[in-house]
Amino acid sequence: MRNVLKGADGGPLRVDVRTGSRPGETRPAVLICHGFKGFKDWGFFPVTAARLARAGFAAVSFNFSGSGVSGDSSSVEGQGSGSAEFDELERWAHQKPSADLQDLATVADFASSELGAPWLALLGHSRGGALAVLHAARDPRVRALVTWAAIDHFLRFSSAELERWRATGRLDVVNLRTGQVLPLYRDALDDVETHGEDLLNVISAAARVRAPWLLVHGTNDATVPVETALRLSKAAADSSRSELLLLDGADHTFGIRHPWAGSTPEFDAVLDRTVGWVSGANRI
Repeated sequence: MRNVLKGADGGPLRVDVRTGSRPGETRPAVLICHGFKGFKDWGFFPVTAARLARAGFAAVSFNFSGSGVSGDSSSVEGQGSGSAEFDELERWAHQKPSADLQDLATVADFASSELGAPWLALLGHSRGGALAVLHAARDPRVRALVTWAAIDHFLRFSSAELERWRATGRLDVVNLRTGQVLPLYRDALDDVETHGEDLLNVISAAARVRAPWLLVHGTNDATVPVETALRLSKAAADSSRSELLLLDGADHTFGIRHPWAGSTPEFDAVLDRTVGWVSGANRI
């Protein structure tokens, strides 16, 4: 089911809902948050959503309004076909984490009010993991949290890149999959420098998360070092309600690429543990 809400930037916020519920039946909703240079139909997200729907949840995936992607690359089997491209470059250029948080709150309200979800779970990959932590820390409707290779801060650039960004008002980011150059304006930089100690402080938010939290990270993650997961795990509010799953040899996407070309043992383990974690919350 496709829905279009209003994004934080005033444009469309595209939301997909996968569920096996019957008319009038309500299910807990799992909100799936993609990362930087990600989108709702990237690689493992459609497969993950389909699996969660079969497990008894309403799986809600969406493109953040600053994702830069308008298209749909999912097939009828729920697997990405690879057709999505970054075609909303101005929206991408003006993206900022606080707007992502606003989008996530909009989707959470939609799941509660329009889908009738009795409670929510959050699943976030990379930057989406950090956003999930920030939202979980302030939304009592969240009963389970899962982060995959989450970051713990948003300005993950070199000193030279930050200096050039401040000086020119623009930072060019290359999409390695397509070679496309994606410009970032100062919006994200100013946003983090203004709100990095309060609204966007991921480590501080981790200490306020009350929902059971599964942290997943690969030991060979070259994009987000495994030490990041250790910091987040240490900051977690209640160690008895959190679990750190380290996958020996796994990279940032657990061996999955876009377009989807089949699973890997590492991703199979991640998905099994994720579904089990959220299903455990369903029994509380």
